[in-house]
Amino acid sequence: MSRSGAGWRTGPLTILGLAVLLGALSAGYTWVTVRHLRHEARDTSRLLGRVFAGLNDPKPEAVMSTLLDLAARVRALGIPIAVTDTTGHITAMDNVPPRFAGDSARLRTWIAMVDASNTPIVQPGVGTIHYGELPQTEELILLAALQAILFLCLVALATRAYRAQVAAARDRLWVAMARESAHQLGTPLMGLTGWIDYLRENPDTRGRELVTHLAADVERLERVARRFEHVGRPAKMELVALGALAERVVAYFRPRLPTLASQVALALDASGSGPTIMGDPVLVEWALEALIKNALDALSGRGGRIDVHLETAGHSARVRVRDDGPGVPAQVRSHLFEPGVSSKPGGWGIGLALTRRIVEQQHGGRIVYHPIPSGSEFVLEFPLVSNASVVNSAPL
Repeated sequence: MSRSGAGWRTGPLTILGLAVLLGALSAGYTWVTVRHLRHEARDTSRLLGRVFAGLNDPKPEAVMSTLLDLAARVRALGIPIAVTDTTGHITAMDNVPPRFAGDSARLRTWIAMVDASNTPIVQPGVGTIHYGELPQTEELILLAALQAILFLCLVALATRAYRAQVAAARDRLWVAMARESAHQLGTPLMGLTGWIDYLRENPDTRGRELVTHLAADVERLERVARRFEHVGRPAKMELVALGALAERVVAYFRPRLPTLASQVALALDASGSGPTIMGDPVLVEWALEALIKNALDALSGRGGRIDVHLETAGHSARVRVRDDGPGVPAQVRSHLFEPGVSSKPGGWGIGLALTRRIVEQQHGGRIVYHPIPSGSEFVLEFPLVSNASVVNSAPL
């Protein structure tokens, strides 16, 4: 996990550095090339003016001077050129690469090479002009090759950074799931431990007095085990009475709330066992418990009140969970339901992410956070059974 995290931290910096280098190199060389071409256009235009002036001058020396200037201009441009007569003999050359210029056979090899790239110019009665590329052309080709190499490096680093990010996210998710498992099992285990300690301190207590509480904790352990069996499987849809489900969840938490220091009160406002939705009762119960546990964590060390309210609005059933705790910091709200995001110092940020997945992807509903003046309010919204259709959702 540490290697993946390190790769993700250094990857973007390296990619950014290469991108800046590539951009600076391209911009700088483009500016130099544009400036050079501007100067070439200016000088060529001036030479063209002198050519027209020389051709219109009746003096033979003026025409010759113009031709010499034109030859000097071609030489200054750096265009490699060779001229052969009608019999194929080389009569002139300029700017030919030194490794070809010293030998006739090599020179003819060079002529064949440039003719393959550029069609030679045939002048009747004079011969043939063979020419190569401008030096700037080779430099541009080199720049394009360098840019391609840098681009491939960027792609490779981006791919590596993405894989590192995915691996790190997967590691965090597994750790968070393990933490959530322990978190889910912790409450009933603590309850069982508390009742055992109570029996040790009060050996004369009749067992019948604790049977209800012990049975509730054992049932809770069984439900938690069933929950994790649902991970990776499609939700099993059936009729779910939200009022009855909320009453069961609240009834389990009430005897286990802090009653001495930092007291917490938990109230339920529901009319009967409804409203009724189509859903997976195990997962819906999980989502509601996650919100109540989230509220309990917010009130830890300070006490307060948690209100669970059920209502219908149009074709939707709503479950509101409100607490009078410190609320969620503004900088966390936009990412509140993402895995790994938590406003608690020791939180792993998996509870709300699982709740959103259960409600939105498994049941076609939605979860909303409402900041209130003193605390937080989370709203679970499900389609009512009268208008609901069984959602063929992806596995959790």
